[in-house]
Amino acid sequence: MPTQPIRLEILLGSVREGRFGPVVADWFLRRAGQHPAFDAVLLDLADTPLPLDHAGTPDVERFRRRVAAADAFVMVTPEYNHGYPAALKNAIDTAKEEWRAKPVGFVSYGGLSGGLRATEQLRLVTAEVHMISVRQTVSFHRARKRFDADGETSDGAAIDGADRMLDQLAWWAAAARDARAERPYPA
Repeated sequence: MPTQPIRLEILLGSVREGRFGPVVADWFLRRAGQHPAFDAVLLDLADTPLPLDHAGTPDVERFRRRVAAADAFVMVTPEYNHGYPAALKNAIDTAKEEWRAKPVGFVSYGGLSGGLRATEQLRLVTAEVHMISVRQTVSFHRARKRFDADGETSDGAAIDGADRMLDQLAWWAAAARDARAERPYPA
């Protein structure tokens, strides 16, 4: 385990009214909170106004500083029309250098696909901003049926996947943080 806690930002990518994402994101936040390596916080894009033109507003500057301060990320995404939400793409595009050389994991949810197509597309986008995508993912197929009234799940594959992903993120975050401290990332 790293000596300093790893700052993990969990981005909730859906901003739709009536969204199911908070249930999934809150569950994952609780899992991450149980992992000794992390100081995990939720960044809900519905509460983070980011303009589409990426103008340098105070909200944009606060967002960029928060991304820069993080050591690792998890993107919680639904699958909309075989893709990920526009708000999540806009968030990725709003920052640039701040994402570089930092690991990212994905928690997806949806219908039959469980959001896996959104995850695979996000792997391409995060690679372009020089993030380190960990292999382990978590996906919830028919997500609304996987959680009880308290926001808990008994989905063993998701629980196991979350723990494995957190271990992978901890390893990469510590290694990347040490590497960035020794030498700036060459972009």
